[in-house]
Amino acid sequence: MTITIRAALTNVEVDDLDTAIPLYQQLAGGADVRRFTYKELEVAAVGTFLLLSGPTENYVSQHATLVVDSLDPVLEALEAAGAELLEAPNVVPNGTRIVARHPDGSVFEYMQPHAAENPDSRVS
Repeated sequence: MTITIRAALTNVEVDDLDTAIPLYQQLAGGADVRRFTYKELEVAAVGTFLLLSGPTENYVSQHATLVVDSLDPVLEALEAAGAELLEAPNVVPNGTRIVARHPDGSVFEYMQPHAAENPDSRVS
């Protein structure tokens, strides 16, 4: 199975979404803003930026969010490489996600969007 990364989102921790959104929206060429909550965090997706506000210290800091068609081949590749799965697949507002620490120490979130957001995707 081939891994297809559809997008890479830069994770940015901010103190206040309302204050931060205008700059990131301008940087993203006027992109639409999609706000949602994840546990205790307020999140805004703005173009290629994922803004996080709240008690971020309670969560594993990650380098980026990688949007993929399917988590299945990602999980296979991570296991074969000896990566550590920090968060098992779980359903969140915008899809199914995992968080993994690669053998080099980098941490990434992998997100498989809900089928409605990506008709070609399968939910693991």
